[in-house]
Amino acid sequence: MSTSRLDAMYRSILLTKFFTKGWGKPENLRRLFEFRKVVSNREECLKLIERDYPVTITREQKMSDCTLLEGYFLSPLERYLPGIVPEIAQKAHFQALLPVHWPEKGCKPMCLHLAGTGDHFFWRRRNLMVKPLLKEAGIGGIILENPFYGLRKPTDQVRSSLHNVSDIFVMGGCLILESLVLFHWCERNGLGPLGVTGLSMGGHMASLAATNWPKPLVLVPCLSWSTASAVFLQGVMSHSINWDLLEDQYLSDGEYREKLSKMVTIVDEAFLAGKKFARTYSQSMELPVANNTEKKKDDAEPAKKLDITYNESGAKVPPNVVDVDVSKNILDINTGETKVTTDTVAHSETLYKELQRLLGEGKISDVLFKKLTSNEKFVLEPQDIEALNQLSEQNIKEVLLKCKVADLQQLLQNSKKHVQEKMREKSSANETDLVVDSSPQILKDPLKSVELTQKAVKKPEKPWNISEFTSDLWVNLPFLRSTSKSGKKIDIGKIHWRDREALQFMRGIMDECTHLSNFSVPFDTSLIIAVCAKHDAYVPREDVGTLEEIWPGAEVRYVDAGHVSAYILHQSLFRSCIKEAFERSKKRWKDGKHID
Repeated sequence: MSTSRLDAMYRSILLTKFFTKGWGKPENLRRLFEFRKVVSNREECLKLIERDYPVTITREQKMSDCTLLEGYFLSPLERYLPGIVPEIAQKAHFQALLPVHWPEKGCKPMCLHLAGTGDHFFWRRRNLMVKPLLKEAGIGGIILENPFYGLRKPTDQVRSSLHNVSDIFVMGGCLILESLVLFHWCERNGLGPLGVTGLSMGGHMASLAATNWPKPLVLVPCLSWSTASAVFLQGVMSHSINWDLLEDQYLSDGEYREKLSKMVTIVDEAFLAGKKFARTYSQSMELPVANNTEKKKDDAEPAKKLDITYNESGAKVPPNVVDVDVSKNILDINTGETKVTTDTVAHSETLYKELQRLLGEGKISDVLFKKLTSNEKFVLEPQDIEALNQLSEQNIKEVLLKCKVADLQQLLQNSKKHVQEKMREKSSANETDLVVDSSPQILKDPLKSVELTQKAVKKPEKPWNISEFTSDLWVNLPFLRSTSKSGKKIDIGKIHWRDREALQFMRGIMDECTHLSNFSVPFDTSLIIAVCAKHDAYVPREDVGTLEEIWPGAEVRYVDAGHVSAYILHQSLFRSCIKEAFERSKKRWKDGKHID
């Protein structure tokens, strides 16, 4: 899907720069990563906020069409991570607008509105969303000031230019807990059903906040998606980051590289690996056979049926099949080892049955069957590719994570040589004497890749790892594409592997703290209506988990617009989705109980 030129143009004229002081203190990042594991669990997070958490109302103003309340409370994050929230941001300021008369007896719907990037103070949300919703549907609203914005902005911060990468995680941690405080406050005052919404960054913060409420909650995230990693690495916002500064800090301070990098998970890495693997090798090209140094067993030996056991959740699991949830595994970019983040697997039995079927139909050999149903690492040979392409995408992920990384790299090297030969033949036919760029990017799409350089590119100082090949990150980053704004050609093949380490770290920490799959699933996903822009250049959606996959039952709607134009032209659509979601809630739930 093409992206909006208006988004790129709008971002280019803004002066706002992000993370001007770097990553933030390593100790702060460590504390945030550890705390994320608490707030991402609904039961544990709820224990942090008592039902009667103190809230102070400082002003009450009666108007002709509504009652305006203003108040504040101490951000709970300061309780649990002392010193991590700037002093001026520790007091959470909010406004609440209540209708003079509620349209329905016994029903007082309230929606919490969280701020998008650059949305300081209350006036914008109050006039564009809260007042119209109050007038059109009798839905009251709460407007919470973001940390680092408006009344909570540090004095040395310029506009919305957050100083550190860690600030975005402090902001998220504050808003998750502060939303719980306000939901409890609403319940104490007899308000409900409840909902939460936001645009852009506010939409993603609303999604995070919704994961921890243990009751039905309307959720309408607008112009956001499943993770912030794509926003800062692939979207137009990436141009607003001083990557040189982040790279220098990452490489010069061992805390980031040696300790913090091991605490984060790139959630979609396995997904990308399987997707890229299937897409790249399903092409009808003859690949040279990879070197297989392992001794093969007798092909005629019959395959033994696996005994089925049961895991802790009661699901059947073949013991021979890899006993991990590969959708939440990553490959360590330094060692090539698979990191296991959970001890259950949802697809092992499905994979085993699918392999049995293919074996019975003669579509895979006994040798390949034994490889795929063994816990041992195995060599993936070119002749196996056609058979593997018959597997589902989810099962390809599992297979790929069991391959021997070194042998798979050898396969990639051999296939690279094959592509080079094809390109040389093409260049010879055109009477052009060019040396093929041997960077991993050429494998992604050899005919549409970066222009071949006149000089041979030096071999990287560090061997390629599987992550560099499988991830679309390196070719999707706007600042790593083949031409600069000035039109000057950029030789992507000369980008040093150390530069990519810092980018991989950014992606890892963004996924760790913002990927929705790292958090609990909202109580009732049928009350979720997400609105996305088809041509959004701020929030790319390719190669990351979808909301429908992460939250089964959630509805996603699309507008034929970019990020900026959708924000300007489709406010009425956002409001209509909020009203529809509240109507759903009223039909499905009453006083927290399901209506049959």
